[in-house]
Amino acid sequence: MRPNIGEHDYNFKVKNLCKFLEEGNQVKITIMFKGREMNYVDLGRKLLERIIEDTNEIAKVLKEPKLEGRNMTLVLMPK
Repeated sequence: MRPNIGEHDYNFKVKNLCKFLEEGNQVKITIMFKGREMNYVDLGRKLLERIIEDTNEIAKVLKEPKLEGRNMTLVLMPK
């Protein structure tokens, strides 16, 4: 994902993410920052927090959002 993801693309990815979680799989979400997007790391964190809220009923956080170089990752597991 990118921090400037469109609403439709976001909904599509969350829908697929929920399908993977319902099958019992863990999901790793990565937000990639390119160039000047590194100045807006807080947008990426807000996006990951939004994903956590949207999947709160079926998933719990296994690994908190963490910035590693130019990527921010989050790992979710099914409840």
